[in-house]
Amino acid sequence: MEMACRVINRRRHLGLQQLLSFAQTGRSFLGPVKATKFITDAECHESVLISSTVRLLEGLDLTCAVGHLLNEAVQAQNDTYKIGTSTLLFLVGAWSRAVEDCLHLGIPTTVIVSVMSEGLNSCIEAVVSLQVPIHNVFDHMDNTSTVYKLETVNATLCPFLQDPSGSGWLQEKHDFKDATSPLLSTYSLSGRRAESPKFFKPQNNLETEKNTLQALKNNLYTDSFCKKSALTHSRHFNRTDNSHWISRHDRFLEQLGSTPKILRCNDFGELAVGLSHGDHSSMALAKAAVRLQWQSLCLQQANWMAPFMFDISRLLTCCIPGLPETFSRVGLGYVTFVTMSSITLIKELQDQPFRVILIEGDLTESYRHLGFNKSVNIKTKLDSEELSEDSAEELWTNHVLQVLIQFNVTLILVQGSVSEHLTEKCMHSKRLVIGAVNGSVLQAFAEATRAVPVAYVTQVNEDCVGSGVSVTFWMSPHDINRSNRIAILLTAEGINLITAVLTSPASAQMETKEDRFWSCVYRLYHALKEEKVFLGGGAVEFLCLSHLQILAEQSLSRGNHACLGWLPDSSSWMASSLSVYRPTVLKCLAGGWHEFLSAIMCNTATHPSAVEARTFIQQHVQNAIDSGSPSSYILSEYSKLSSGVFHSGISDNLELVPRVYDTVTPKIEAWRRALDVVLLVLQTDSEIITGLVHTEMNSQELDGVLFL
Repeated sequence: MEMACRVINRRRHLGLQQLLSFAQTGRSFLGPVKATKFITDAECHESVLISSTVRLLEGLDLTCAVGHLLNEAVQAQNDTYKIGTSTLLFLVGAWSRAVEDCLHLGIPTTVIVSVMSEGLNSCIEAVVSLQVPIHNVFDHMDNTSTVYKLETVNATLCPFLQDPSGSGWLQEKHDFKDATSPLLSTYSLSGRRAESPKFFKPQNNLETEKNTLQALKNNLYTDSFCKKSALTHSRHFNRTDNSHWISRHDRFLEQLGSTPKILRCNDFGELAVGLSHGDHSSMALAKAAVRLQWQSLCLQQANWMAPFMFDISRLLTCCIPGLPETFSRVGLGYVTFVTMSSITLIKELQDQPFRVILIEGDLTESYRHLGFNKSVNIKTKLDSEELSEDSAEELWTNHVLQVLIQFNVTLILVQGSVSEHLTEKCMHSKRLVIGAVNGSVLQAFAEATRAVPVAYVTQVNEDCVGSGVSVTFWMSPHDINRSNRIAILLTAEGINLITAVLTSPASAQMETKEDRFWSCVYRLYHALKEEKVFLGGGAVEFLCLSHLQILAEQSLSRGNHACLGWLPDSSSWMASSLSVYRPTVLKCLAGGWHEFLSAIMCNTATHPSAVEARTFIQQHVQNAIDSGSPSSYILSEYSKLSSGVFHSGISDNLELVPRVYDTVTPKIEAWRRALDVVLLVLQTDSEIITGLVHTEMNSQELDGVLFL
């Protein structure tokens, strides 16, 4: 898809204008209310809905150097944290406009780079006061007494849609007097344990389970604390300790005569709601996945005392289009697709445990493991004529079948591809082969069944074969999707593997639904890993905006004396330029935060226009500055909740209003990467065009150099 660019003014910085054009396309992805976009393939005319920056850049025409640079920054953020890409893209555009304004005012490039880098570092130090520690969120997982147990292997027709007694599914009892009606710990979109729809299960009537998560607490302010930020380095140069114009966070608070107070989050339900960012259905599934892994670990290790660490590698997704969204589930085991030809085989074998082998690599005649060196100077001489390729394949297939028959193997899980001829032969001998299995799935089944993964079937012996795997249909065999495949469930007793089955009536929505689910999962993952979160809802950006405006006013009031000790080794020209231009550059940098907050408010429809949103923000920024401590002002507004600053349009009932949280390191690194991209493009003076394409350029560009 080609991007509809705005008009590029060649009198201004071309690279910054290109960054701004790219960033404008993702403006609607900011905030809790995201507008989806259609990406249409011009060749096959297929369309897909997207609501993420990564998917957007995959569909854009990024042929220019600036586009490649931006895409690399977004991909680096996504590969490392999986979240924060929308913030990165928007701030790239906002700060590109800010730098353009600085250039238009005649501010030297070196001054822009220096002041903006140090201004961002100062903001990162200031927002430490808005960090919320996370302590013991799993101590009060349920508000009722619960007992968990594992059932015996007895797979039924629809594990996720019926009430199975399959291995690995947790059961919960709320009434100790009646222990005969356990509930399946499979979670649906509502965050509650899923029960069977009546049209799938007319024979049983299970009692509806009440919501057992503890209600959100009204936490009180605790004693203040302030710790040093681990991210204090500058990308361009180090600041000296005797710097005066930008005070360190603790000095700044000391000068204002106020120390901020922080909140604590001790409830997992409150944390999940705060990190949902408006996507409650996806967060309900993500929360259920974490809870199910926690419950499974508690079952396996009764005397387990170590802190729980969410293992995200043991969580998978399986997308099934064509079903209502209410059928989305989270449960123990591995859900995957098999072809129609396997239905009869699974029906015959679903009531008995499978013996399994695990193959790391491809299961083909020509496969050789990584690092295999073919022997040289060795020739094979046969008495008969040389075997054809088909004959070699047939011999290998027969040998594999002999091994499977010898060790009574009925299930083969293969990490790579599988020979089609072997798959057919195995099916005729009532053996199921599943290829393209994730490595974490193999590891989970190896732990649960005590199977040993091997590279070749010839390595299989009795010690390598696992047992106790149950295979059954996840959905009714009559519900076949358009690709003529059906979903099945593989599980084993004590398996540490969770599959989130995502359903949607529209195939075009599946990619977006999966992206949103993983965003919620990774927000929870980073929050639990770091054991801290930021106050969300724009509070952190609001503090950055207020902090930068205070620094700009301090620079104006202190004059030239404020920069003493700023750059002791720099020239007098640089020192004087900093003192003159510093307030302006800081205000331009703050303008990026201002634009960020106003965009969120416009996307959520809390203000009808950007002008009203900016006016509203500026009024509260002035109130925060006048209060003497912006961080304390933010905390006081959070305690009220109904003030409209961070929770516009929310009910005045404090018990119904959850706090909004955000991750710490992913957000900060998104800021850093955004500013790094902008400043790198700013300092790049030309793009060298090579190849034959320069002959098609205009006469003004025939020199092969395109100035940015």
